[in-house]
Amino acid sequence: MPALLWFRRDLRLRDHPALASASEAAGSDEVLACFVLDPRLEASSGQRRLQFLGDSLRQLRGDLDGRLLVIRGLPEERIPFIAKEIGASSAHVSDDFAPFGRRRDERVRVALGSVPLVATGSPYLVSPGRVMQEDLSPYQVFTPFFRKWSEAGWRPPARSCVDSARWLDPARLALDQCEIPDPGATLGLAAGEAAALSQWAAFVDDGLDRYAEDRDRPDLEGTSRMSAHLKFGTIHPRTMVADMDLRKTGARNYLRQLAFRDFYAAVLYHWPASAWQNWNSDFDGIQTDTGPAAKRLFESWKAGETGFPIVDAGMRQLRETGFMHNRVRMIVASFLVKDLHLPWQWGAEWFLDQLVDGDMANNQHGWQWCAGCGTDAAPYLRVFNPHKQGEKFDPSGDYVRQWVPELDAVDDAHLRKGVRAPGYPAPIVDHSAERAEALRRYHNI
Repeated sequence: MPALLWFRRDLRLRDHPALASASEAAGSDEVLACFVLDPRLEASSGQRRLQFLGDSLRQLRGDLDGRLLVIRGLPEERIPFIAKEIGASSAHVSDDFAPFGRRRDERVRVALGSVPLVATGSPYLVSPGRVMQEDLSPYQVFTPFFRKWSEAGWRPPARSCVDSARWLDPARLALDQCEIPDPGATLGLAAGEAAALSQWAAFVDDGLDRYAEDRDRPDLEGTSRMSAHLKFGTIHPRTMVADMDLRKTGARNYLRQLAFRDFYAAVLYHWPASAWQNWNSDFDGIQTDTGPAAKRLFESWKAGETGFPIVDAGMRQLRETGFMHNRVRMIVASFLVKDLHLPWQWGAEWFLDQLVDGDMANNQHGWQWCAGCGTDAAPYLRVFNPHKQGEKFDPSGDYVRQWVPELDAVDDAHLRKGVRAPGYPAPIVDHSAERAEALRRYHNI
């Protein structure tokens, strides 16, 4: 009997355990590849993320010689309908551990009835729930999690079933396909599996060895830019690690970042309410500003018009490209929460709207790390000084000049001497005063 392969955050054909499972279940019969465009996720995705999804789906459809069914609707309605239409013996997916995905999959599982929904593999090196403390409680701090995570290890890349699987052509079915999203957004990177593999190979060849030294420098091409590919599963992290020599410092530092990705996914899995609520409820009493004046400050932050060069450079890069360097993400997040005293949720929502790589676990818990209400052991005392951060990580000012043209001809792009450039706004707050105010508010709780 045919098998159904439901693609989600795994838009590739290589190193795909669910594909191998579907191919094995189908035996000599065919596998139908499908993607369900959920209107709820479509509505909540920023235009650039929707563009990357659409571009990846077009690439996947091309890799399958057109044999990809793309259909719009609620998965709990469409997947059982498709399974019945082809007489599927089973439906196969990569497991989803995010709160929305878990609820969705349970509804689909119930609606499928006697047809099993088989989850094989996940988007992570070590899936949430595997790395636990001795008393079987989840880890709340990264460092001990990382030690246990390293000991747990991961499987090698899954065997390829690209050539052995027999794909069912959806043109033979009486099903109306929908158009793949194409909102017309401009992306700074190519989507799809081939682009992911090419980009990763280039970074391994000329970047990974320098990663430990360059990764915090937004003025350099020091990062892999693989985050969007990991978000949509156009490559699996196992494939990446298989190419890494973990005896080298750069590779070990990169592996640590992949571990952070798994850690935040596990935190969200065990504390699903932390998607929008403080992970550490002790911080529920923190005083934040939300009135008209706060909203005006928020608009200045979004527009990159705060008068703090490194902050404005990051926010303009985000607005123009859908990407921001990770060090700068921390700087602008600290500024919003601790200089402007705004709710971290405001910033997290804006990031999810703008980022191509917007991922619920990474984004929300990265914001909570900066806000001090997350899993960090000593959170609230850390208040980034945007001037010092800019000087340290963009020492020549090249990053600022790239994204803030008002400062392009200024010798001192970080405005260390307080001289204002024509057309560039004055600082909207006094950092020293707001740092003291932030610490006052944190100490009050």
